[in-house]
Amino acid sequence: MRKIGIVTKRRSARALEIGVKLGLWLRERKVAVLCEEELAAELYLAKADKNSITGNADLIVVLGGDGTLLSIARHISRRDLPLLGVNLGGLGFLTAITLDELFPVMQEVLNGNFNLSTRMILKVVLHRRSLPPSTHNVLNDVVINKGAMARIIDLETVIDGNLVNNFKADGLIFSTPTGSTGYSLSAGGPIVYPTLDCITIAPICPHTLSNRPLIVAPNVTIETTLTSIDSDDVFVTLDGQTGFPLRSLDRITITRAEHNIKLVTSPSKTYFEVLRNKLKWGERYQNLET
Repeated sequence: MRKIGIVTKRRSARALEIGVKLGLWLRERKVAVLCEEELAAELYLAKADKNSITGNADLIVVLGGDGTLLSIARHISRRDLPLLGVNLGGLGFLTAITLDELFPVMQEVLNGNFNLSTRMILKVVLHRRSLPPSTHNVLNDVVINKGAMARIIDLETVIDGNLVNNFKADGLIFSTPTGSTGYSLSAGGPIVYPTLDCITIAPICPHTLSNRPLIVAPNVTIETTLTSIDSDDVFVTLDGQTGFPLRSLDRITITRAEHNIKLVTSPSKTYFEVLRNKLKWGERYQNLET
């Protein structure tokens, strides 16, 4: 490892402090550090943007939470670039490495002794009449939903040219296995082991209760068209990070992306232990007054 990128949660003094310590620790070991403006100023380094970091680093350390990791993941277009997520609070399914583990794990990384978890991502293309297609990558999910007005929307969904359903619902969630513990889970979707290859389609509050979540193969082409005539308040959100409004007859195509994301795994916790800790599996309510 000759070059390591450090990405910190924005406007977090704690993340910045740890980033400075990590940056100095790496430079003592003759490792070049790539980072954005805020951290670069503290380390007296030239600043780099996310595209430059993902294009030149051998590994990227993310200090923050899952949202911070998702913000850098969508800039990655290389198959061989691992991410090491350090959880500084919050739920932290993707940033599974704790602060106490950071420096021991980093030493193992520099020694070449670490394991990777390969995660599929989705390519999302928005098709709108008279405009060129807009392409995006997501690691967690694509969410189409209505705004504040209490009316359902119509979404015609086709897989490989075959009609699946004309969904009447508050929206649809298309998630990867990595994203199955996010919004999809709240909408009744299943927990999918993160290294599997599949896509989950989960309706949000469907008008017909028999419209249950569906798991499909990773190599299909999913097309969803907003067929509602009155669609002034419908949005598509990508990984909960970015989004844009949809218009009537806009079509979204979802396929598996050509590259994957690789995450450095925690040496001390399995995926099921993370589930038990984060989702409180097996715990029962105890009345502390008795």
